Amino acid sequence: MAALWASAVGADPTRPLLTWYDDATGERVELSGVTLDNWVAKTANLLVDGLGLSTGDRATVALPPHWQSAAVLLGCWNAGLTVGSAGAADVLFASTPDASGATDRYLLGFAPMGLPMRGAVPEGWLDYVAEVRTFGDRFTPMTPVDGSDPATDEDDHATLVTRATSRAAELGIKPGSRVLLDLSTDRPVLDWLLAPLSVAATLVLCANPDPGALPRRAESERADTVL
Repeated sequence: MAALWASAVGADPTRPLLTWYDDATGERVELSGVTLDNWVAKTANLLVDGLGLSTGDRATVALPPHWQSAAVLLGCWNAGLTVGSAGAADVLFASTPDASGATDRYLLGFAPMGLPMRGAVPEGWLDYVAEVRTFGDRFTPMTPVDGSDPATDEDDHATLVTRATSRAAELGIKPGSRVLLDLSTDRPVLDWLLAPLSVAATLVLCANPDPGALPRRAESERADTVL
C-alpha cells in the first residue's frame, strides 16, 4: 500500500490529487499530491513516534469518505497497521464520540479547510487535526511494510493492491484519469480511494451533492469518469 501511494503521488506531485466538495456547507478543498502526502506522513509519524505503534498493531477507522479519512487510512497503512472498521484496536479514529475499543482515541470533526474542531473535545478523546499537525511531514519506516503484512482484517497488502487494481478496471477507471464520485450513496474505500489511486487517477469527491450541479462540476473539474 505504501508503494501504491508513492506511485500515485509520484505521477505528478504538484497536480490536484484530491478535490473535496461538500454542497451542504459550500466547502471546496483542493490538495496536491505533495499536500496530501504531508498529511499522510504526519499521521504515520503520530502513530509510530507519538504512540509507539508498528507493524502488526491494529487501527479501527470508523470514518466516512473524506479527504482527512484518506490521510488517516493511508497513514495507517504506511505505518504498517492493520485497519478495521470496528472492534478492539490499539488506536481508534472516529467521526462521532460514541465509538469505543481503544485507549488512544482521535475524533475527526471535519471542520472546513482542515481546521481543528470547534468547541470542547469530549473527554477521553483527542482532536486529530490539532494533534497530527505537530508531527513531521516526512515519514520513513524503520522496517518497510511487506506485501504479506496484514493491511485489513481480510487482506494483506499485496492482495489489497491487487483488489484495488482489479476494481479500477471494473469501474472503467483509466490510468491517469480524473474521477468524480457522487458520495450520496455508500462507497467502500476500495471504490472511493484505492481503485483510483491504484492507476494514478485523481479524485473529485462530492459529499451531499446537488444532482443538478454534478454535470457542470464534472466539466469544470475536467473529470473524464463520473461514478
